[in-house]
Amino acid sequence: MSDEARHGGWSPSRSAAGDRNPWLVAVIVSIATFMVVLDTSIANVSLRYIAGSLGASIDESTWVVTTYLIANAVVLPVSGWLSNVIGRKRFYMLCVALFTASSLLCGLAPSLNALIFFRILQGLGGGGMPTSEQAILADTFPPQRRAQAFALYGIAVIVAPTFGPTLGGWITDNYSWHWIFFINIPIGIVSLILVNWVLVEPETLQRERREYLAGGLRVDWIGFALIALTFGSLEFVLDRGQEDDWFKSNMIIAFSLVATAAFVFFVLWELTERDPIVDIRLLFRRQFSMAFLVMLTVGAILFGSNQIMPQLLQTGFPYTAELSGLAVMPGGLAMLLVMPIAGLVTGLMQPKYWIAIGLGTVALAMWYSTNLTPDATFWFFATVRILQVIGLPFLFIPINTIAYDGLPQNKTAEGSALINVARNLGGGFGVSLANTLLLQRSQFHHARLMENMVPSSPVFQSTVKQLNEYFIHQGAPPPTAQSHAYGLIGQTVSGQASLMAYIDVFYTWGIFAAVLVPVVLILIRRISGPRVAMH
Repeated sequence: MSDEARHGGWSPSRSAAGDRNPWLVAVIVSIATFMVVLDTSIANVSLRYIAGSLGASIDESTWVVTTYLIANAVVLPVSGWLSNVIGRKRFYMLCVALFTASSLLCGLAPSLNALIFFRILQGLGGGGMPTSEQAILADTFPPQRRAQAFALYGIAVIVAPTFGPTLGGWITDNYSWHWIFFINIPIGIVSLILVNWVLVEPETLQRERREYLAGGLRVDWIGFALIALTFGSLEFVLDRGQEDDWFKSNMIIAFSLVATAAFVFFVLWELTERDPIVDIRLLFRRQFSMAFLVMLTVGAILFGSNQIMPQLLQTGFPYTAELSGLAVMPGGLAMLLVMPIAGLVTGLMQPKYWIAIGLGTVALAMWYSTNLTPDATFWFFATVRILQVIGLPFLFIPINTIAYDGLPQNKTAEGSALINVARNLGGGFGVSLANTLLLQRSQFHHARLMENMVPSSPVFQSTVKQLNEYFIHQGAPPPTAQSHAYGLIGQTVSGQASLMAYIDVFYTWGIFAAVLVPVVLILIRRISGPRVAMH
């Protein structure tokens, strides 16, 4: 019996471990992963410091984050093709080297324009890594051991965004914003050394690459241009939409039309292209398309909640950047503990049931989060964050399991590229949806609350009288006391409206997760190949 038959389609000839322990490979690729994912969130809390240091406005400084995400979005879909053409190990090392070198340049940037340019280079390097890493894990571990491997990898992918705001706030408060980029340098160097020393380029992959290039390198330039235009425009719309009032802005309308047209032409082109730069036919596979859909949800919840929790703490409560990071850190620690457990137990039953459990856990956690009150304590937020993320490991690992179920071995790079696109794209949608809901629902609740703030209302009259007496007792003249009273009432109403808007966001996420549970149970098939239980 062949290796492929014994291992359900998996062949050890594609392993990147060679004669070394495959777990060593999993640890090494997770090092750079943590560095890259950390960088997607670490700069957020330092933008006002960057703006002040480089003589730019806060609005201009947001391009430091935006350009990084756009570069990530552009390179991710084509990274599988690049990995096949350049060679998986070589492409991975090039990405790590580019990310590390551009991190140094970011820290040394003399102006905002220079920093933005170096962040684009950093985003290109960072966006190319996840595809190679997940393909390496899928080819190095047989199906019955992939859950544990992806659990180890998932610690870096899911925990890093949680630590990002905390670490970024601490570094910025105690040193300078330059060090949020400089810390990548030693990590990148260590990663390069270990990858070069431990990982091998299997002969099978080398042969496939030679066969692929035998007829000459044929680059799908049109496909590349269309996908770059699609995701670049879409990322711009998602990032700037709320700030520019969405479709009331001609620029947002223009970029939306460009993204839509480019995507339609891209799909039509890739379906007829002999050597497409992105194999979108994988999305016509039922298992893979469901993995893509659920990963969109995971990305939206993970990145969206990472965005609004520190924002809630710093705007609705008197938390500093560092303290708000500490409040969400217990969630990262919880995932650090749960992820290995999830890797061990997810093989005990079909992945679709674990995904349903994970989504149900997220839905219940979001429902609990709606207990938010104006006097919520630090430990309430820490508990909420733990509950919000505790179900994610039971989503991340089974999603990758079903994504690779039945996928041809020579399509692992393209498959991992699309799954990472789903996570990042979902994150973009999640952040935009959260910010849009926060603004619109805050305005709605503010209007409803102000309906009761009329002079004829006995409650309003009593409140104004009590506040007047309070401020007069504090030594304020009667006209000033009345002004203070009205100001405090307006501030209280705005604060309550804001908290109610955050509650609405939690409700929305909870409903969305709950609705997906029956969809997953109905549409995801039982996995094929080897038995599910771990050996």
